[in-house]
Amino acid sequence: MAIFVDSDTRIIIQGITGTQGSYHAKKMLEYGAGLVGGTSPGKGGQVVEGVPVFDMVAEARDAVGAQASMILVPAVGVYDAGVEAIEAGLELVVIITEHVPVHDAMRLVGLAKRRGVRLIGPNTIGVISPGLSKVGIMPGYIYSRGPVGIVSRSGTLTHEVSSNLTFRGIGQSTCVGIGGDPIIGTTFIDVLAALRDDPETKVVVLIGEIGGAAEERAAAYIKDTAYPKPVVAFIAGQTAPPEKRMGHAGAIVQGSAGTAASKIMALTEAGVVVSPTLDTVLDEVKRTLA
Repeated sequence: MAIFVDSDTRIIIQGITGTQGSYHAKKMLEYGAGLVGGTSPGKGGQVVEGVPVFDMVAEARDAVGAQASMILVPAVGVYDAGVEAIEAGLELVVIITEHVPVHDAMRLVGLAKRRGVRLIGPNTIGVISPGLSKVGIMPGYIYSRGPVGIVSRSGTLTHEVSSNLTFRGIGQSTCVGIGGDPIIGTTFIDVLAALRDDPETKVVVLIGEIGGAAEERAAAYIKDTAYPKPVVAFIAGQTAPPEKRMGHAGAIVQGSAGTAASKIMALTEAGVVVSPTLDTVLDEVKRTLA
């Protein structure tokens, strides 16, 4: 099984005629994802990598049965694209674009919740269920099918952990990049809840980073619900200076809030094994599965 996306998911790319859109359309098709079309206002009727282009998401929904969308448009256009996808009733909307204005993200997250739409991102690599499908920009060949669910704020670290697990012969059930922005549609808790109910997932890897309190909230959820699956965590940015943003918009520490130490303490108290390095994450996962 898988969460959020599987081999039956019918996907479109919003912004498919752009440089990034057409490139990732090709990569998704090469991976075997169910890409059935794309949208680009004013360019309906064109074809990109063998799939049809529509002017509007609702047209793609009606013509090719679109269920999920990957948004690859400039930040200024993300709000309109997101509203269009949500109001068209798609089940899953993944916003890859970074630098989305915070207020736009807030409004999209609120709308998606009201409409019951799964929104992932902004500023994410997306979601992949290895061997089945992906709605994202990750290189599929470094992922493999198996029992490890991954939820991460960092796309790069998701790649690294997954590729190293694959190299060791340990596959992944579903990997979700929740995004590095302060305002995101799907949280650690949302993914943990979904992985909890996935029979294929035997262990969860949580990759966090400094800034915000998402990891502390995840720790409280794990503790309060007596989470039934082992969780192995890694917190990036342990040596970052305070009051300085490190990469992601959400990765900023203010005072004692959002520090690596506070996250590690909260997760440890919740029974999570927090690894000091990525290598020890792999070792702990292997030990847990043994």
